[in-house]
Amino acid sequence: MGEPVSTGKVGGLRPVVVQDRRSGQVLMLAYANDDAVQRTRELGLAHFWSRSRSALWRKGETSGHSLAVSQILQDCDGDALLYVVDPQGPACHTGELSCFHRDLAGQRAEPAVGVLAELERVIRDRLRQAPPGSYTASLLAADPARLHEKLFEETAEVVRAAREEGPERLAQEAADLLYHLLVLLAREGVPWSQVLQVLAARRTR
Repeated sequence: MGEPVSTGKVGGLRPVVVQDRRSGQVLMLAYANDDAVQRTRELGLAHFWSRSRSALWRKGETSGHSLAVSQILQDCDGDALLYVVDPQGPACHTGELSCFHRDLAGQRAEPAVGVLAELERVIRDRLRQAPPGSYTASLLAADPARLHEKLFEETAEVVRAAREEGPERLAQEAADLLYHLLVLLAREGVPWSQVLQVLAARRTR
């Protein structure tokens, strides 16, 4: 992950924002000292410093929901860190994927940035275990031609909505198309992260 850069810290600690590598969703906020960062770099698993217990801790050491760290970044002032991770289960102790799952009124709110990753997870669950009556499971189990036909159909509906039906209808049809595309990718064993990597590689062209 490269050599750490000497930075200014408050009380020897830096806040660490934890972000899902695949979805971009912010999962949690914690704090790290130099030892926590070094342990994270050595083991590839997120370590932090507990301010309440004054102790080093590894995320998932009791729950099993560890965070595999693919990249550590620092902000322009060097006083905050970003762990880019592949979570091995929910990041929040409540069982939610992200600690940021409530609005200011205390109501549950799903950040839009994590929707595709959550949808992909559900589709892959249906691939492993097919609940009775699941439309997704029926698509995954059907003749591939059925899914191919649905993609042609949904693509045509997106174009028609763009030409004739307005923004709201276009958003609805685009959502249908993305859903069926994710089903196809899951069936063919292509993770959404691989699609994003291809897009990222093209970004500089």
